[in-house]
Amino acid sequence: MTVLVVEDQILVRIFAADFLEDAGFKVFEAAKADEALTALQARPDIQAIVTDVEMPGSMNGFELARAVHEQWPGVQVIVTSGRKHPGLEELPDAIPFLAKPYMPETVVNLIRQMATPQVVEAPASVGFA
Repeated sequence: MTVLVVEDQILVRIFAADFLEDAGFKVFEAAKADEALTALQARPDIQAIVTDVEMPGSMNGFELARAVHEQWPGVQVIVTSGRKHPGLEELPDAIPFLAKPYMPETVVNLIRQMATPQVVEAPASVGFA
């Protein structure tokens, strides 16, 4: 699975990229949302994004998450921040928010859970014709 880490703080970005690589993901990095959008256009193999909220450029992490959700609905997004929490209507329901500091295992497990198809079994009494 390929993950894009979008974070303007270089040490936080390196930390996230390292623990995601250690978990077996292929990782790309971007310092701002504009770079992330360019990467998504160039790399159709990106399956998940972990983005910070506050960063330089034309949009913040909430706006990036909404844009990705609309333009690339198959790409999973996780939004993180240590200062700004989402208000009502800032994030689609399908996009999780994690407050910093977060545990690396939390991010890894969330990406794996989001990427795993959910299987729903029909009750035994339901028949198909």
